[in-house]
Order: sequence, then C-alpha cells, then structure tokens
Amino acid sequence: MTTTTSGTRRRAVAGFLAPFLLLYTAFFILPIGYAVYQSLLKVERSGPLGLGGSHRVFAGLSNYTEVLTDAGFLHSLVRVLAFAVIQVPLMMVMATALALLLETASARGVRFFRSAYFLPYGVPGVIASILWGFLYIPGVSPIVDILGSVGIHVDFLGSGSVLWSIVNIVTWEFAGYNMLVVVAQLKAIDTDLYEAARIDGANAWQVVRHVKLPLIRPAIVLTTVFTIIGSLQLFAEPLVLRPISTAINTSYTPNLAAYTQAFVNNNYGLAAAQAVILAAVACVLSFGFLHLVGRRGDGA
Repeated sequence: MTTTTSGTRRRAVAGFLAPFLLLYTAFFILPIGYAVYQSLLKVERSGPLGLGGSHRVFAGLSNYTEVLTDAGFLHSLVRVLAFAVIQVPLMMVMATALALLLETASARGVRFFRSAYFLPYGVPGVIASILWGFLYIPGVSPIVDILGSVGIHVDFLGSGSVLWSIVNIVTWEFAGYNMLVVVAQLKAIDTDLYEAARIDGANAWQVVRHVKLPLIRPAIVLTTVFTIIGSLQLFAEPLVLRPISTAINTSYTPNLAAYTQAFVNNNYGLAAAQAVILAAVACVLSFGFLHLVGRRGDGA
C-alpha cells in the first residue's frame, strides 16, 4: 500500500513538473545551447571577391577572441557597467521610497498614486524613448526652452549626457513596477509587528528602519537582481535615440553591438559570441550580488 501510494505521488509530481520542464527546456535551455553553438561557427566565402558562395565552418574560440579584442565592444560593456552603477541604486532607492510612502498610515489617495506610478511601465520602451526623445531635442523640447530662458543651456543628447538621459528614461519606465513588488512584500507583513513596535516606543522612522526594511529585504534583493540584468540588456532606448544623437553609435551597448553584427553585418557567429559573453557577465554579477547578500545575511 505504501509503495503504491509512493509511486502514485511520484507520477503526480512528474505530471505537474513535466509541462514546466518542457517549456523551460524549449524556451530557455535550447536557445542558450543554440547561441553557444552559433558562437563556435563562422562563415567562409570562396571564389573571387567571395562571390563563389559561402558555408559555415567550425571556428573554435576565434569569435570570442575577436570580441574580447574589439575595443568598441569592450567600451560598450564598460558603458553599461557604468550605467548599472548609477541605475541600480537609483532605481532601488526610488522604488523602495515610493513603496514606503504609499504604505504609510497617513497617505491619501494611495490607489491613485500607486496606479500613476505604475502607469509608465505599461508604455513600451520604444514609445517611451520616442516620447522622451521629443523632450530632449533642442527647439522642440519645452524643458530645453525653459532652462534656456533662465540661462541654463543643456544638451541632453550630447556625448557626456546622453547616457544619463537614458538613465532617466529607464527609471521612469520601471520604478513603478519595482515599487509594486516591494509593496506586495509590505502587504504581507503582519500589522501586529507595527503595533508592538509602537508600544515599545518606536517612532515612524524606527518602524521603517527596524521592522519594514528588514522584512522587505527579499523583495529588494529580487528587484535588484532584475535591475542588474535589465541594465546590462540595455537596447531599445539607445536604438531609438540613435537617429537624433551623434553620441550613440552602432556599438553603444553590447546588445546594440550584437544586433548590428547579426542583422546589419550578417555575422551571426560574432553576434552570438557577444551575446554569450554578455549573458556570462550578467550571470556573474547577479550571482555575485546574491552571494554577497547571502553572506551579509548569515553574518547578521
């Protein structure tokens, strides 16, 4: 009887897991494997001027060597790392602050403001970049005109400022989404803990610092990992702003460089190698952050 029950339970577990494992393999494992496979190939052309036809041959690690010696790609990787250094803390501080403000007992119009903060996330990144592009273009932007009227001359699309203009767009897009993740964690906290803290004499700031922040730590860690990965995958915003900014080239970000190699230069092997390297960097940074947070948590 016990053996039969155990076998039935295993089949039930396998039945529930099978759809997930099938989709996970089809849409995650296989694409990664195919990208790695493509990165090990290159196209060889024959005949005069390469007009005799082309075929793919095994290239080993030559594509990776070319990528890692390409100054343009390395600069794009450094650029998105600098972007992440600014974007990740800014995003998390803003999302956490908005969530805490909306969940205070004295907050009014919570539902309205929560929806208003989340609304930009419903705007596709391409559309958001177009909208903000109009606000950055001199002669069109009311922001530039207003600042110019008081003697402040800014160039949002210049080489020294366009990256921070993109930071603004991305923050506007995703702060509301990350805020809702933190709000969901706040909603799960037992309100009796707040009451107990107040009875012990804690003021509002002490409740936030010693009760709310420690208990929403899992949500903050999760959204931080999402933000790290998203920062390294920066693509739509520079692609849309490129026609109006001379500071953005075809290899401004790693994703933009891979897109150019694949769909402009038809060099799929090199594009795949760039994608694999970017994925490896994202993996190292994400797991490195989780390991660091885990060590601090154990130390605490």
